[in-house]
Amino acid sequence: MRVLLVACLVALVVPSGAAPAGADGLALTPPMGWNSWNRFGCDVSEKLMKETADALVATGMRDAGYQYLVIDDCWQVRRDDKGVIVADPERFPSGMKALADYVHGKGLRFGLYSDAGTGTCQKRPGSKDHEAIDARTYADWGVDYLKYDWCNAEGQDTRDSYARMGRALRESGRAIVFSICEWGSTRPWLWAQGIGQLWRATGDIQDCWDCGKSWGGMGVVHIIDLVADLHPYAGPGHWNDPDMLEVGNGGLSAAESRAHFSFWALLAAPLMAGNDLRTMSKETLDILTNREVIAVDQDPLGMQGRKVRDNGPQEVWMKPLGDGSRAVILFNRGTEPGDVAVPWEDVGLAPGEKALVRDLWRKADIGSFTGRFQAKVPPHDVVMVKVSPQP
Repeated sequence: MRVLLVACLVALVVPSGAAPAGADGLALTPPMGWNSWNRFGCDVSEKLMKETADALVATGMRDAGYQYLVIDDCWQVRRDDKGVIVADPERFPSGMKALADYVHGKGLRFGLYSDAGTGTCQKRPGSKDHEAIDARTYADWGVDYLKYDWCNAEGQDTRDSYARMGRALRESGRAIVFSICEWGSTRPWLWAQGIGQLWRATGDIQDCWDCGKSWGGMGVVHIIDLVADLHPYAGPGHWNDPDMLEVGNGGLSAAESRAHFSFWALLAAPLMAGNDLRTMSKETLDILTNREVIAVDQDPLGMQGRKVRDNGPQEVWMKPLGDGSRAVILFNRGTEPGDVAVPWEDVGLAPGEKALVRDLWRKADIGSFTGRFQAKVPPHDVVMVKVSPQP
């Protein structure tokens, strides 16, 4: 069945007391960086963070656009007698300001994790009733990005809780990107614009293609389907977040990893790597640093892609780009190779129009095509192309 293009965006109302999206100049394109959770969980340390910062530079990932190094849960252990959050002195002996200085010295930006409830998901101190002091502390340390979770928040209102921290961050005196992480449970795309710059739209990702966990984790294709209809709510300074990348963590094939990365780019998603950068393979690095695919994610027009054709296991997805071209994914979610075609009218071109097609994974022009383009796509894989109308 063909899925019709949505011709207009939904007009969103900025919540009372919130800043208009993009007014602060933050996250005008989806944030790119690295987060510790998917690969390391609670096993975080100053040593790991410094080595990862070094690897972001040495591998070329920084130069490809990855800016933020974010420490997820388990860095914090208690509050002192003045209510100030305390980093684990054994794992972070130099303290967070010194670590932030090290990260900044590499030409990177520094991020931390907290929680809107009384405790984090791993039962470390949360920020409930400490929003102002935590925001000031993070600003003093040189934090540039805050991921804010939703564990141990029974009885709290999500919009109020996140608005409290959003205000505290704006009043801290430092520009800090605010990543809302309430797992899409209260449809944050309807209320979070102007409170944060990005919001999780789904439950936690798992390192698998098509799977689920009893506690709520989900595979890559499940997440793709959950965010498919949220394109009206994304744009510069306000992004749907389908969770961090699992590329390089071992649970996905090369084809699945390529499809995973392609979709996150087409969906204008934050690109937060979650693998061990110190030991990754060349294949993983090549996927994470494909600049032509990254350019689709970082396109300044800021539109999230959407599905435009659905033929069972074969699908076509499209994202308009600022230069008038279209990024197109020919997707085969089936178990056998299949031919996938995109008629030009599906992507907003005239049926008889000529367009240049460039393969973004082969990094090569394929040729000029009139009316449509077709390719054979392996199972669990994509062909990702840029379609540029010709005069």
